[in-house]
Amino acid sequence: MRRLGEETGSEIDRRYLMAALARVRVALEHATLRRGHESEGEEEPAESEALPHILGDGEEPTTLERLCENFGLSEFERDTLLLTVGMELDESFAPLCAAAGGDVRRPFPTFGLALAVLSGAHWSAFAPSGALRRWRLVETLAGETLMTRQLRADERALHHLLGASALDERLQSFVEPVGAPPALPISYRAHAERIIKQLQASDGDSDQWTVVQLCGDAREGKRALAAAVCGELGLRLHALNATDIPTASAERDTLARLWEREAVLLGSALVIRLDGTEQREAVSAFAERVQGLLFVCGEEALGLPSRPSVVLQIDRPGPPEQRALWEHALGPLAASLNGQLEAVAAQFPFDVVDIERAGRSVRAGAALAAQSKDGAGEPNLGLLLWEACRAETRRPLDSCAQRIETRARWDDIVLPDAQAWTLREISAHVRQRARVYDTWGFAARSLRGLGITALFAGPSGTGKTLAAEIVARELSLDLYRIDLSRVVSKYIGETEKNLRRVFDAAEEGGAVLLFDEADALFGKRSEVRDSHDRYANIEVSYLLQRMEAYRGLAILTTNMRAALDTAFLRRLRFVVTFPFPDASLRARIWARIFPPQTPTEELDVSKLARLNLAGGNIRNIALNAAFLAADRNEPVRMGHLLQSTRSEYLKIEKSLSESEIGGWV
Repeated sequence: MRRLGEETGSEIDRRYLMAALARVRVALEHATLRRGHESEGEEEPAESEALPHILGDGEEPTTLERLCENFGLSEFERDTLLLTVGMELDESFAPLCAAAGGDVRRPFPTFGLALAVLSGAHWSAFAPSGALRRWRLVETLAGETLMTRQLRADERALHHLLGASALDERLQSFVEPVGAPPALPISYRAHAERIIKQLQASDGDSDQWTVVQLCGDAREGKRALAAAVCGELGLRLHALNATDIPTASAERDTLARLWEREAVLLGSALVIRLDGTEQREAVSAFAERVQGLLFVCGEEALGLPSRPSVVLQIDRPGPPEQRALWEHALGPLAASLNGQLEAVAAQFPFDVVDIERAGRSVRAGAALAAQSKDGAGEPNLGLLLWEACRAETRRPLDSCAQRIETRARWDDIVLPDAQAWTLREISAHVRQRARVYDTWGFAARSLRGLGITALFAGPSGTGKTLAAEIVARELSLDLYRIDLSRVVSKYIGETEKNLRRVFDAAEEGGAVLLFDEADALFGKRSEVRDSHDRYANIEVSYLLQRMEAYRGLAILTTNMRAALDTAFLRRLRFVVTFPFPDASLRARIWARIFPPQTPTEELDVSKLARLNLAGGNIRNIALNAAFLAADRNEPVRMGHLLQSTRSEYLKIEKSLSESEIGGWV
């Protein structure tokens, strides 16, 4: 607690600023007296005296002193700034300016007034490259000549001197503050120490700060690392998206100049997040131009020939470090998750920020369950943890793909034994990939071919999408359908960019990706006849590379397997052919098509199996028959199914033969 009589830093700042303004006011008064020839024997005017000493030994410099030091202001430049600040804070400055300048039409500071009244005057203070104008501490308004231009204190600088140091309103729509970083893994802390040593070693060796380039797949972790470095250096950190950097040179220079001033006023560094390659040119030009500590987070390093830079590869933490981060994020709850943290770390390659956010969600869910009085017992922490992780992965994917609710079970699909076994084999590969790749060492031999991809081929209605739902539900993962109409673009390079967005978003949690009717995108690569053929082949090649590297499961469905490129088929780990069901399979489908609670009466499965239809059509007939029966308040009978069958055949424009429906009613 502050002792009685002690002054806070803000009070000291205020007293010092008022004393500095009083000194400038005395200079104006002296100039007025001198202009009126009132005294020839005046002592040396007060403006040449030093500012009063109001700080104790060892006290921090005041805000005004720090501003002058950080921007390199001379005494004359400082007093010119104070002259404009006095106009905003002291009503006596206006008449004094008019009297000291000898012109009642100009009751405001001007270049000429500052040169005539303030000591230590030098013309370079008003040059565009001078500190006052370069850093936009003062504004110059219109005037008849340069000497008569009105000077006004910049609003941001004024607020800063008065202790209201908020971000410049011109930057608020572009720049956002970065909060304190979460706990960092050991490898990240080592990177932070290296960056700090590099910055300290280069301090004073160059007029430019070192640009720290953080590459790798740790999207949020790179920003957390930058925040940790700034915390060690006593700096704040603000973030700027690469898409907000103007491509026009003049606008980009204005943004750079505004940020440079803001970095000094706030004592802040800047981190730029660069996704993809679209803004690389603008970001490179901005990084070459802007001064101050700058972090650039992207997939690859920028070429910055005129700026010193340090480049580090920052990838997501591995399973051992993730476990330590989970234990920190979950606190005491981690001890109750025997063996489940390893499974979570294997399935969800989270960033440090993702783990911290999901950990908060689990703690909140556990606390809410503990407060519940419904007698449900202890909360299932493992389920809470898994669902929190799934929710975390949905944020980036929901914006670029359609999430499908997975309710189907193994009993809901009818397939030959070989195909059913392959589906279970796919599930096993996804569940055990961390053990086989990492623990058993397969990934150490080669990173190629580690992606788990499957092709589901077969006629429409044979259960391809249903099988994808079942596999996703078996794995307790989200299933996302990729809308190819939104991915494929006629514009060169756009399809590749859209695919990158999908895979980058999916990498966060290894969701199951379903490319429905994939032959539209993954067809046979054509011979190169023009530039469009060449770029179409590039898109397919890019897709193959991403699929091989994708940590999750990618399922492709097609009605025309023959349309797929053989080179593409070679890179698929699983190919499941969904056959058109024969009579025995159709009988099994009919036997389980109605839920147990649906009332039925005298249904003959063997007769229904004579319908030469795929499972999707069978489901449509059963559902329509259920509605017909419900509307008549009757159980589902063969007559309802006959009426529904006629409607289905009419819809698909297929003839219904007597051999198929003979003896139904």
